[in-house]
Amino acid sequence: MSAIRNYSVVTAAYWGFTLSDGALRMLVLLHFHALGYSPLELATLFLLYEVMGMVTNLIGGWVGSRLGLNFTLYLGLALQVCALMLLSLLDPLWTKDFSVLYVLLVQGLAGVAKDFTKMSAKSALKLIVPPEEEGGKEGTLFKWVALLTGSKNTLKGIGFFLGGFLLSLVGYAHSLYLMAAVLAGVLILCPLVLPAGFGQLKSKVKFTALLSKSRDINILSAARLFLFGARDVWFVVGLPLFLYDIAGFSFTATGTLMAAWVIGYGFVQAAAPGILRGNQDPRGLFWVILLALIPFAMAVLEVTPLDFTIVVLAGLALFGVIFAVNSALHSYLILKYSERDHVALNVGFYYMANAAGRLVGTILSGLSYQWGGITACLITSGIMLVVAAFFTLFLPGPAKVLSS
Repeated sequence: MSAIRNYSVVTAAYWGFTLSDGALRMLVLLHFHALGYSPLELATLFLLYEVMGMVTNLIGGWVGSRLGLNFTLYLGLALQVCALMLLSLLDPLWTKDFSVLYVLLVQGLAGVAKDFTKMSAKSALKLIVPPEEEGGKEGTLFKWVALLTGSKNTLKGIGFFLGGFLLSLVGYAHSLYLMAAVLAGVLILCPLVLPAGFGQLKSKVKFTALLSKSRDINILSAARLFLFGARDVWFVVGLPLFLYDIAGFSFTATGTLMAAWVIGYGFVQAAAPGILRGNQDPRGLFWVILLALIPFAMAVLEVTPLDFTIVVLAGLALFGVIFAVNSALHSYLILKYSERDHVALNVGFYYMANAAGRLVGTILSGLSYQWGGITACLITSGIMLVVAAFFTLFLPGPAKVLSS
């Protein structure tokens, strides 16, 4: 019971963090777009966020194994509070170059915060599910992974809405003050419940273990990189700017639509075990191939008489459903492939690849949109999904996954 309580506390803290992270992303994107920043400049604001996410995920598992998952959780929350307060100090009198550099650096701090917190929550799950209950796609582990991942993305979607709503309601700086205050409250409450050393290994983990991964984990991480790069190449910069500039959506409407997409995507993730029940391909090859067809089809439909805004919105909904199934299956497989004593290290490495995909996707989102609008973003997304499908071919087949 204490293990479940500990995980519940970690998860609740992760939920609180996720709300602030989603709101911050939308707040920064829309605020700086209104100031006249180009798509490529907007993408630049998030580069260090993704780079530091890669670094943090690589070392975060090692730190959590040595010092405890509660330590990495508290560190992530504290750094996010600092990042929010630092962003509130932005002065409109600063030059554009200095403002970009300042936001870039602070977003890097937010990237460290996000991935310390994520690694803590995701790794804790492996520790509380008894080995005999992990099972295959019908087992407890997949159900808990799907529930955590789905609920996290639902809250991130609500955060997108909050970002757009707060920007319209109270403005940039006051939105940041409010989010920092709420997150500071979460940080104060956590140590009152969570015991010291949660998730800490008795034996010291060598730093060289960071890169000692199995073939299965390496292949899964590569597939994850291209999967998330394909999402972000049109979702991070291209889609919000298309909605605001071309479709004529307001700040609040843009934030609301992005929020609805992520919320719906989260519900589908939580339902993934039921969707995949009886499916004999736990690698998800069928699902990633199906996903690749969607952005290509949307790009083709642009040259037809159909209203392209409706095409984008319909394609966005379908993409979200199929992407959610792929993402939930990946999140289950990384835990399934991992030994219990090395789960934090493996989860950290896997989410480093996830962050690398977001980094590549963010850069390509700004470049593609500036070069050819949302259509260029969609074509690039489809190409990346074809590569993700190629790596998925080399993952273990059903027998090994379900019996391991």
